[in-house]
Amino acid sequence: MMKLKKLLSLFTACAMLATGTATLTSCGSSSSAGENGTINIYVWTEYIPDSVISKFEKETGIKVNMSTFSSNEDMLAKVKSEEEGAFDIIQPSDYMIEQMASQGMLETLDTAKLTNLSNISEQYLNPSYDPGNQYSVPYLGGVEAIAVNTAMVSDEVVSYSDLFDPKYSNQIVLLDDFRAVIGMTARSLGYSMSTSDTAELAEIKTKLLSIKPNVKLYDSDSPKSALISGECSLASVWSAEVALAMDEVSTIQVVYPKEGAYLFMDNWAIPKGAKNVDGAMQFINFMLDAENMSEVLEEFPYMCPNGAAIALMGSEYAANTAKNPPAEVIEKGEFIKNLDNDTLAIYDQMWTELKK
Repeated sequence: MMKLKKLLSLFTACAMLATGTATLTSCGSSSSAGENGTINIYVWTEYIPDSVISKFEKETGIKVNMSTFSSNEDMLAKVKSEEEGAFDIIQPSDYMIEQMASQGMLETLDTAKLTNLSNISEQYLNPSYDPGNQYSVPYLGGVEAIAVNTAMVSDEVVSYSDLFDPKYSNQIVLLDDFRAVIGMTARSLGYSMSTSDTAELAEIKTKLLSIKPNVKLYDSDSPKSALISGECSLASVWSAEVALAMDEVSTIQVVYPKEGAYLFMDNWAIPKGAKNVDGAMQFINFMLDAENMSEVLEEFPYMCPNGAAIALMGSEYAANTAKNPPAEVIEKGEFIKNLDNDTLAIYDQMWTELKK
């Protein structure tokens, strides 16, 4: 009877995966998974290896139900639309941490329980968007870099501004992320990626709409695919996506824009009313472990704030400028900031006009 119950449970879980009612990372990966409870996590697409989830389940007996999102705004809307307690862990980016904290949507973290927090390099702690790391712990970050397939593009591309050239009609994949694309446009004009100046925004809008003929597609889930297939010859996407494309196609190169790049840091956070805070804290601490994070980096080579994990990766990872952006790129780049509602409405309208 016990075996039958387990088989029925496995069938139900896998059926949920197939129908999209949940994204479960490992149907039946461990006979003990779930014995110590369940955590529901809501994270970015293609960001946590299934092997790492399975390892956590086996070590802790806590089952992980994972669902994914493609933008901070999608995540925020989903969390607001669900009943409180629907998720135990979420993964907001820097500015979204600030926004959600200001709205009382995040639990305060007991960092004393995070025994692996010391693995995070000091420069990534106490960020401006979350002083004292009251609500968040950094996971992975990166840079909005330019990818160039030199077999298809003969001209030198060195800046975000170059992507607006009409000669690149129908050749570019951009992130499906309005803050990244509008931020890139603002930076190409020498403005802040979070500007609220109405005159600057009008100029940004004009230039933003001029890139429309050049865009083949918008993709935040797997923009590397269009580069690898040759569907697109240029991209403005996350540096890790460029790195993965470079592993597949030798003629693809990474370019960090001379204007200074869009930077981001994604974080672990616990939404207000989470039902399994203890399990969530165990998961966050597990993901802070250097060995576990090095396994993440093998599959998803984003900018990593975990210095202990980077040390395990060796010189090849450290020397790869797409996987490990140079310090000067980070120093020259810009993290975006939270926007007031009036400015946000202007950005949203620009994005709507670009994509219609």
